[in-house]
Amino acid sequence: MATFGKAAVAQQPEATIHGDILEAILSHVPLIDLVPASHVSKSWNRAVSSSLRAVNKPAPWLILHTQGSRPPYATAAHAYDPRSRLWIEISHPSIKHNSALRSSSSNLLYMLSPCRLSFSTDPLHLTWREVSSPLMWRIDPIVALVGRQIVVAGGRCDLEDDPLAVEIYDVDSSTWTAGDSMPADLNDSAASAWLSIAASESTLYLTEKQTGVTHSFDPETKKWHGPYALRPDNRIFYSVIGFSGDRLILIGVIGNADNVESLKVWEVDSETFECEEVGEMPGVLVEKLSSEDVPLSSIGVCMAEDFVYIYNPAEAEELFMCEFVGGGGCRWRSVENVVERDRNLTERLAFTCSKVGIEELQRAMRSEGRRFTVKVDR
Repeated sequence: MATFGKAAVAQQPEATIHGDILEAILSHVPLIDLVPASHVSKSWNRAVSSSLRAVNKPAPWLILHTQGSRPPYATAAHAYDPRSRLWIEISHPSIKHNSALRSSSSNLLYMLSPCRLSFSTDPLHLTWREVSSPLMWRIDPIVALVGRQIVVAGGRCDLEDDPLAVEIYDVDSSTWTAGDSMPADLNDSAASAWLSIAASESTLYLTEKQTGVTHSFDPETKKWHGPYALRPDNRIFYSVIGFSGDRLILIGVIGNADNVESLKVWEVDSETFECEEVGEMPGVLVEKLSSEDVPLSSIGVCMAEDFVYIYNPAEAEELFMCEFVGGGGCRWRSVENVVERDRNLTERLAFTCSKVGIEELQRAMRSEGRRFTVKVDR
């Protein structure tokens, strides 16, 4: 009969986790913790890559940027990762103050002053570029990244001759050029407060939030096209547009500010501007979006890949997520905004959204002064 003493036990090989079991375990690990896990060994690195590719893929992060309203105008950032369903605090060196921090086209973060334009376009906003400001000063222009060009348009200023002026900054040549002025029918609404914009690699689309009147702009030819009517339902009283992957998406709020009936999502053909309905927010979430205390006069939206984040700018304690699923349709859920819960109401708030993978996190963690910490509910 064999005997098993301490020496025999000590000689037994240590059990290892590998293959499908390891991949399944890693699929439940937050993305920020997969970075150190990928450095354990070559087999773990392969398991991390396989898990992210086939089991639980990375999803676009919604990043909330706050900026203090008083000197030194400190900035902070928190991200929601839908893959892990966690809020993450991003510690980083404070952004050099230029002017009010703003966002546009889901992932363009910028500050525009009479002296300079500062902007960042990478997913986690690790790098910033500072350039000269447009020649014409504007109070509230639309600012959009179209391919490798930044379009600055409208933003009425009584000191300037043309409130519809358009200027284009070429990122590669570092030069500003003028484009055709915005269409005259936008004279009373040529500002970001009244217009929703969406940008592809080649075209800028803008729509009046109240009427659905839509135009497109080609930075290469510097020409405008339109108008087009983007109103698939006459009951829409407020609408916004954006790109989800390569699809132009329209989100319309139906009813009125005091009585919101529904919120619907359409895919828009960017050539014909015909709309096809792809989803409707469940009624219970519509009730949460439209607070009884504050009329729903507007909505904010950030999009990337197959995810759309929707919020009420006047009361953003809860965020709403729409995920486009294969075969058509949407998957909806709500997310508590833990940043809004703790935020000083005097701070400015800007939203960006972009796919964040392990490569972006590895690059960020190598950057000086950056740290990612899971934010635990109190």
